[in-house]
Amino acid sequence: MKSAASVRTRTSMLIAAMVATLAVSCADEDRGPAITVGAGNSAQSELIAEIYAGALARTGARTAVRTGLGQRGDYLAALDADTVTLVGDDSGDLLTALDSGSPARVPDKGVADKVSPPARPAPSVAQALNGALPEGLAVSDLADGTDLRPSFALAHPDPAASLTELAPRCGELSVGIATGSELDPLRRGPDPQRDVLEPLRTVYHCDIAHHSVYGSDTELRNALRHGKVQAGVFTAPATLLPGGAQELTLVADPSYAFRAQNIVPLFRKGALTERQLEKLNYVAGELTTAELVDLVRRVRDEHASAAELARAWLDAHSL
Repeated sequence: MKSAASVRTRTSMLIAAMVATLAVSCADEDRGPAITVGAGNSAQSELIAEIYAGALARTGARTAVRTGLGQRGDYLAALDADTVTLVGDDSGDLLTALDSGSPARVPDKGVADKVSPPARPAPSVAQALNGALPEGLAVSDLADGTDLRPSFALAHPDPAASLTELAPRCGELSVGIATGSELDPLRRGPDPQRDVLEPLRTVYHCDIAHHSVYGSDTELRNALRHGKVQAGVFTAPATLLPGGAQELTLVADPSYAFRAQNIVPLFRKGALTERQLEKLNYVAGELTTAELVDLVRRVRDEHASAAELARAWLDAHSL
C-alpha cells in the first residue's frame, strides 16, 4: 500500500506538469498562430523562404518553412488553400503568371519616369502586380537591390557598357539565346522571338540579324567560350552560372528590355502584423543581387544549408 505522503507527492508532480504544459500552451497562443513560409522547387525559393521565416521569427512569431511545393502554380494554390501564409517570388515572373499580357517592364514608378518619355510613361511592374493580385493576397516592398533579369553578355571585353551603346552594332553580332530553366527552375523558358529579339528591337533598336538558340545556359556559355557566337542572352543573371560569369562581359539593360525581376514577398492579407510587415521591408532594403546569387549558388552547388546561410545573413545585417 502506498503511503499518503507518496500519493501527495505524485499528485503534486502531476499538477506541476499540467501547469507547465498550460503555461507553454498559453505562451504559444500569445505569440499567435504559426506563419508557414512556403518554397517552390528551387534553391533561390528555399533560401528566400528561410530568410523570411528567420526574420519573422525575430519579431517573436512562430514560423515554419515548407519546402518542395513545386512550381509557381503549386505554391500559389497553397496560398489560396491557406496551407502556407507567405512565399517569396520574382516580381516580373509573378506578374507574368498572373497577367501574361501586361506590358509592364520597369520595377516601379520612379524608374518608369526616368526611362520613358513623359508623354508615354512606361508601366510599372509594382503597380501592375498590385492590380493583378487575386483577392485575399498582397505584397510588400520590392527588394530593389535585387536584379534577377536575363543577362546580355559578350564573349570578350568591349567598351560598350550598356545596350544603348551596343545597339548600333547589334546587326553585326552573332547572338546565342538560351532557353530552358537551368538558372531558375521556377522561371518559364523564354520564347526567343517574343521575349528576347522583339524587346531588344523595340526598346533599343537593337536589330539582331544572326541568332542561334541553345537549350540551356551552360550550352550558351560553352558556345561563347568556343567562339561559336559573339554575344548571348541568358535566362537569368549570368552570375548564377556554376562558377559565375567571370569570363563574360555583362552589358547593362538600363531601359528594361527585359522585365524587372525583384524579390518580393507574397502573402495572405491580414496574416501579418504591422511589425512583421516592417521586418519584411527591412529585409527588402538589405537584399542585393550579389549576396543573393552567392547564397543561391552555395545552396545549389555546394549543398549548403539554406537555413544556416539565412541565419548568418540576417545576423550580418542586424535583422
